[in-house]
Amino acid sequence: MKAAVCYEFKKPLVVEDVSIDSPKKGEVKVRIAATAICHSDIHALIGELGPNLPIVAGHESAGYVEEVGEGVTSVKPGDPVVVSLLISCGHCFQCVSGRPHMCETRWPAQNHLKNAKGQTLGTMARVGSFAEYVNVDQSQVVVVPKDMPIDRAALLACGVITGFGAVVNRARVAPLSSVVVMGVGGVGINAIQGAAYSGARPVIAVDTLDSKLDIAKSFGATHGVNAKDPEAIKKVQALTSGRGADNVFITVGVTAAIEQGLAMAGPRSMTVIVGLAGEKMTCMPMSFIRSEKILTGSFMGTTRLSTDVPKLVELYKSGGLKLDELITKRYPLAQINEAIESTVKGEALRNIIVF
Repeated sequence: MKAAVCYEFKKPLVVEDVSIDSPKKGEVKVRIAATAICHSDIHALIGELGPNLPIVAGHESAGYVEEVGEGVTSVKPGDPVVVSLLISCGHCFQCVSGRPHMCETRWPAQNHLKNAKGQTLGTMARVGSFAEYVNVDQSQVVVVPKDMPIDRAALLACGVITGFGAVVNRARVAPLSSVVVMGVGGVGINAIQGAAYSGARPVIAVDTLDSKLDIAKSFGATHGVNAKDPEAIKKVQALTSGRGADNVFITVGVTAAIEQGLAMAGPRSMTVIVGLAGEKMTCMPMSFIRSEKILTGSFMGTTRLSTDVPKLVELYKSGGLKLDELITKRYPLAQINEAIESTVKGEALRNIIVF
């Protein structure tokens, strides 16, 4: 089988032959059909997430069950499945409390991939889908209908559930409440979709590129504000009756965006950090006391994989969720470095590797 391996941070991936073990107890071997380039992959490949090398990245994927390990009953060979980084034991406090995305179990590192030299290859987020096959825990896969386009299904593994879920599951945005989404990328565009689905108004997209603000409106944004505009905060306030937004979603991993988003938020608002921001930030506690603002986070859209993905599939099939429009371009695995470069440049909502 082929895989795109990272041997050195900030260097092109090496597409080469690797071997994969049979699935262990509770595991599922999946033949990957499509995997998206997510910015989290890029963070890992430049060393910001601190993974040990060599590693196979990739986690937003879908494919077909090839083989199942001992004790697996939820899927069978041939099933089309979404493959996600979300993993859950089903019996810890968080799992039984209805929060499987926050599973407390410590999962051992995977060691099922080896290169031609016999060197063990790590896998990002226990997936590693920049490869033709993966072994994952059975909780990481969910069956989708056979008539669901498999490349569209891959988007439901991360980008869609992260953005859409932050709005619908974490913030539970109310109809007619105002929403600001900071960052119109693969996650932000789905937060906008979630806001439109929830009946929010206005839905204000904020980005540094006017071209992305135009795209945002086709996904449900009612207004666009350029983050570089010196009057950006005042413009958001003007669009929200002078108070600021009821809900703000920060989908870019930039501390300055969080600070700007908080300034755009109104009294008793909720600001949700979604993007991976690794820098420290400063804020005045008094501003939270007087305004009763809430600053919180959302991990993977606060998603319950086994129930939320089927709902999103049905929403897509009924025309209520745009997935086709999210895919900018499709690439073969041999051109993965080109797909990554295009994503880094901000040229794509989602580039897809198809196998």
